[in-house]
Amino acid sequence: MQAANTDISSADLTRDAALLADVVREAGALALSLFRTELKTWIKGKTSPVSEADIAVNDLIEARLRAATPDYGWLSEESADDSARLGKSMTWIVDPIDGTRAYLARQDDWSVSVALVADGLPVLGAVFAPASDEFFFATRGRGTALNGAPIAAAPGAEIHFPKIAGPKPLVERLGGMRDDESLYPRIGSLALRLVRVAEGRLDAAFAGGNSRDWDLAAADLIVHEAGGEMTSLAGERLVYNQTDVRHGLLVAAGRARHAHIVKHFRENPIPW
Repeated sequence: MQAANTDISSADLTRDAALLADVVREAGALALSLFRTELKTWIKGKTSPVSEADIAVNDLIEARLRAATPDYGWLSEESADDSARLGKSMTWIVDPIDGTRAYLARQDDWSVSVALVADGLPVLGAVFAPASDEFFFATRGRGTALNGAPIAAAPGAEIHFPKIAGPKPLVERLGGMRDDESLYPRIGSLALRLVRVAEGRLDAAFAGGNSRDWDLAAADLIVHEAGGEMTSLAGERLVYNQTDVRHGLLVAAGRARHAHIVKHFRENPIPW
């Protein structure tokens, strides 16, 4: 599905970027203050853990962003879905704590992930890992920064490389790994896994077929603005804020490498 092109003014984009950066940093500070404390937890759906920290961070982000941008839509993992968002050209897409399992296990690899989407495509993206103090931020057409410094995806086009993360079956479908290659240790936050491509720490990252808009939208822009691509294995760009917010198997990499990986999967389709 193709998304329409929305012309958001430079002034509005700059205003919203400042707002987003402030709110995500504030949300990260709140999440960090509750990290490694005793929290009430429960399960939503069949297997997804939620804690009172997820809800508190979600409430903070929602209160701040919706008060400042009342005409924008809202989609969050921890809010009841409101179909009114489908009629909005601008929508905030939020995961208050991406990697809740890691958060509750007192591990550092979780993040706050928030994007602003214009007619289905992200124009602002922030992924903040408070435990390691890593703040990734991208504005459409203005590049990606990590803690204020520009970053770029790793160059190269080969599809066998030492720095890769994601489900092992997908990696193996690339044709196996050389002796000097190994899977990067699992990263609890999918958003954080993907933005590691934007900084060049990973050459490529895969996502399994159970991701949602809130896991992906901010990381998508961050990777793209750092000179990478993040698409389905068939090379299709993702469109956000649709009725169905689920996405299938995905790959993120620098543009040249991404093109070769997509070509490989087109020629060697997954039989499942």
